[in-house]
Amino acid sequence: MKFIKPSPKSVLSLDVGKKRIGLAYCDALFITVSILPAVRRSIDLKEIDTYKRHIHNLNITGIIIGLPLDENGNMTKQAKDCMDYGQIINSILKLPFNYVNEHSSTWESINTYGIKNDKSGIIDSFSAKIILEQWIKDGPELKEFVFNNQIKY
Repeated sequence: MKFIKPSPKSVLSLDVGKKRIGLAYCDALFITVSILPAVRRSIDLKEIDTYKRHIHNLNITGIIIGLPLDENGNMTKQAKDCMDYGQIINSILKLPFNYVNEHSSTWESINTYGIKNDKSGIIDSFSAKIILEQWIKDGPELKEFVFNNQIKY
């Protein structure tokens, strides 16, 4: 499925894993894409405070979350987990957001940046960078946050 390139805005990208979440962001004109330190994923969602700091400090106006679909574009168990996590994040942060197919982004990060046996989370953040670069190139546009299923006009 081909999307229209999204309109420029500063966006935070999340590569959601079971233990860590890689982070990257872009400036409002899509000139630079940079990684941020990965955060540890916690049951009580402590990482949201880090997201809020980045949103404030970097003037973030949207979020994208990678979905690890299989090679045929079908949902996987991990993709379902990422989607559920995204819904929670969306309900708390209330920013425009969308999901991007991140099939093989970790493999691409390892091959592109030569990082192996990483325990720090840098590979997760480079994966978030690849997801963000893919989104900038292909879209889709972010969906506006809607409260209580209201229709946004």
